[in-house]
Amino acid sequence: MDNTRLILFIVLSFISYMIWDAWQKDYGPKPAPTPTTAAAPTTAKSEKNDLPSVNASPVPATTPADSAQHAESRNAVHVRTDLLALEINLRGAVIDRAALLAYPIDPKTPDVPFQLMAADSTRFFIAQGGLKAERESPDHHAAFTSAATEYKLDANTPELVVPLTWTSPAGVAVTKEFVFKRGSYEVNIRYRVKNASAEAWRANEYEQLQRMPDPGQSRIVKTFTGAALSTPEKSYKKFEFSALQKEPLKVQAKGGWIAVQEHYFVSALIPPATDANHYYSSAIDSTHFAVGYYGPAFTVAPGAEQVVETRLYAGPKLQDSLGQIAPGLELTIDYGILWFIAKLLFWGLTHIHGIIGNWGWAIILLTVFVKGMFYPLSAAGYRSMAKMRRVQPRLLAIRERYGDDRARLNQAMMDLYKEEKINPLGGCLPILIQVPVFISLYWVLLESVELRQANFMFWIHDLSTKDPLFVLPLIMGVSMFFQQKMNPAPVDPVQAKVMQVLPFAFTVFFAFFPSGLVLYWVVNNVLSIAQQWYITRSIEQAHGAHAH
Repeated sequence: MDNTRLILFIVLSFISYMIWDAWQKDYGPKPAPTPTTAAAPTTAKSEKNDLPSVNASPVPATTPADSAQHAESRNAVHVRTDLLALEINLRGAVIDRAALLAYPIDPKTPDVPFQLMAADSTRFFIAQGGLKAERESPDHHAAFTSAATEYKLDANTPELVVPLTWTSPAGVAVTKEFVFKRGSYEVNIRYRVKNASAEAWRANEYEQLQRMPDPGQSRIVKTFTGAALSTPEKSYKKFEFSALQKEPLKVQAKGGWIAVQEHYFVSALIPPATDANHYYSSAIDSTHFAVGYYGPAFTVAPGAEQVVETRLYAGPKLQDSLGQIAPGLELTIDYGILWFIAKLLFWGLTHIHGIIGNWGWAIILLTVFVKGMFYPLSAAGYRSMAKMRRVQPRLLAIRERYGDDRARLNQAMMDLYKEEKINPLGGCLPILIQVPVFISLYWVLLESVELRQANFMFWIHDLSTKDPLFVLPLIMGVSMFFQQKMNPAPVDPVQAKVMQVLPFAFTVFFAFFPSGLVLYWVVNNVLSIAQQWYITRSIEQAHGAHAH
């Protein structure tokens, strides 16, 4: 196996995966529709059973049949903080809109923020919850009232409380408070229960996120959208919506969290760490899914009061804060199997960016640093390729001499390698070094919200998307062509022809990759060409001096 075969293996493996993934999306088995369910949670009836039955579910959240009516008829409370703009529907105290003010949809329209939650037909994603009791209770269908229709976090106020109230005919009053803090995407949800009735009131608190999956994603750059669960036994596990349709979640755990994650953003329900909760999922139909949890049952005696609290995070996947909000929440930034390399790369990128203030230049400097760090290993590979280039005429002569006699051809080539002290696998080393870094940086650029819409210079205003003018892919293709010319040509003529096509194939392939990744590859190629030219020239000069 030589350097050519290694490159071909990597390229063909990657392209085969992309083709298989696209085929699965188009022609793979589709999940069968699930009938709409309308079961309500059953409150525990005894102290021995603090959790509802695992078959119970608070769905029918807002089913597809009435989602349009829900959106049109909502009587909403508008809330605005320094980071969030929300609408809370008084029908059920449901968050049916949440915009992230610091994250515009497009950098060209900075005043149009990204809608993380919305009760629209094109993007249906809402946060529901409440208290469920055997008697009338403030669930996500109950009618709440509010003293105001607009709440705003003032510049000099660190906290904003939005209270919504519900009262039963029997005299049970519940105030559901949404608590917002300056500089935070967390929402504290607090239920204040006052029992003025003549009987004890027993209920469960539950929260859930209902989501309609996005209609489609890029076939080239695919990111995960689905559910994630964290428990003390397993800190992070993600689930495709289609998988939850076939096998719903039924997990009991103390503490933990459950979330819906997507590209760059995550919405997580975080119950108190001391509570024993039942986490669940439910497929309302083939396109609407809900994930959530039940808390333990609690009892409020006549004339008594009780407070139940939980937390909702709805915002970007910020690496420096997610782990502080809840253990394991930072794992929703999914860097894949090479996460340990990706985290190091991101750490280096952020520190360089902190100094120079430009993510593009940070990528360039990080590439220079990584290339310098691996220079001794790369140099060994380039020396091997330089020696291979020097004995190339002798290799071609051996091929002509033995023709189709593969056994004698291989033996003669191995004898030549032994005589010249050449390691035929040595040229693979530079490629093997680059592949893990390349894959890791790919996921860093794809998953890190810090690089979303990151400006570089000139025409590149977003390093996380493709080059709009395709200049960087063309430069990469040219650099790959020159680098190929510096390598020894394959002895096999078929391989030689394939290698000639690779720069053009890579140019087309990389045209759809994030421009930040192509920038890394361009800088890496230029540095590789410089290193290889220097080492090859040194070896040729030394060989020439020795020959004289």
